[in-house]
Amino acid sequence: MLLVIVSTSIKNDLFLRALRRESVTHTPIWIMRQAGRYLPEYRTLRKEAGSFMNLCSNPALACEVTMQPLRRFNLDAAILFSDILTVPDAMGLGLYFEEGEGPKFKFPVNNETSIKKLFVPDVQDELSYVFSAVSRIKRELQSSIPLIGFAGSPWTVATYMVEGGSSRTHSKIKNLLYKDPKSLKLLLNKVATVTIDYLNAQIEAGVDVIMLFDTWGAVLGDEHYVEFSLDYMRMISDELNLKSNRKKIPVIFFTKGAGSLLTEMSRNSCDALGVDWTISLSKARDITNHRVALQGNMNPEILTLPPEEIISEAKRILQDYGSSDGHIFNLGHGITPDIDPEKVAVLVDTVHKESEIYHQ
Repeated sequence: MLLVIVSTSIKNDLFLRALRRESVTHTPIWIMRQAGRYLPEYRTLRKEAGSFMNLCSNPALACEVTMQPLRRFNLDAAILFSDILTVPDAMGLGLYFEEGEGPKFKFPVNNETSIKKLFVPDVQDELSYVFSAVSRIKRELQSSIPLIGFAGSPWTVATYMVEGGSSRTHSKIKNLLYKDPKSLKLLLNKVATVTIDYLNAQIEAGVDVIMLFDTWGAVLGDEHYVEFSLDYMRMISDELNLKSNRKKIPVIFFTKGAGSLLTEMSRNSCDALGVDWTISLSKARDITNHRVALQGNMNPEILTLPPEEIISEAKRILQDYGSSDGHIFNLGHGITPDIDPEKVAVLVDTVHKESEIYHQ
């Protein structure tokens, strides 16, 4: 996929250059869930806010949370603090969080009737707080590093909408897939339509990159993945920027556990793929035929180890990717709440220092 981006005034554009598979001085790094529960300052603010949704829906607080890790670490990108479930919440499902149980919906949709009645909102009305947060964050960043906007893939978002919350088996949505695939596709189309509007509004507000999180795509299996997950991510990616003439926005797809699916994922519609630790970066490069940049792929559990072991693993991953351009260092999934922030500092500094030899 040919990616053309007009020049930007962002001071540290290593992340954008890596997405374009251009030369960089060292490998850029950011961390999924870098703003969150492992930071003591986040936990303090979360307590003061009273709820997770209060943090997300208050632009000033969302901006503060986004900025917190950037004050500690020399990261090469910021990511908007929000949640993938703001979209179904705007569609009227009544999102709430129970302590220790994760997200839940008051009004799940799991049959043809409820899906047909599903509200398709005007995102500018229902999700204006997100776009206000983006604008605040961009002002706070002062063009220092790029800002990532994001949404959940339609399939992943739909799993929560049908199940009524988190699920280990995804039995309800799988049942819908097998017994009424037409209604499931109607749901996925509605979510994709809202997501397109939502991400275009994030772009208009100032984000520099879009990432689609497909946490549960791999539960489909190869035979259904393209039809029920990847095709809808492609639909979204293809429809972005229709309302913006500023620049081409690079798009990252991340499907957790997608090692066997990377070949198909790389064929069009995205500029980079997130890679988890279940496949090596060198193998991912080979099977995607260098068509896209790759982001990843350290196991978050490595950050529980002593610093010398974190350094060793970071060096191994850098060596595994090698001297080719197009690598963004990241974890293979989100950082966990039990991580000592000092370990993150070790990782970031190691990646910057030890990657220089691969970019000479």
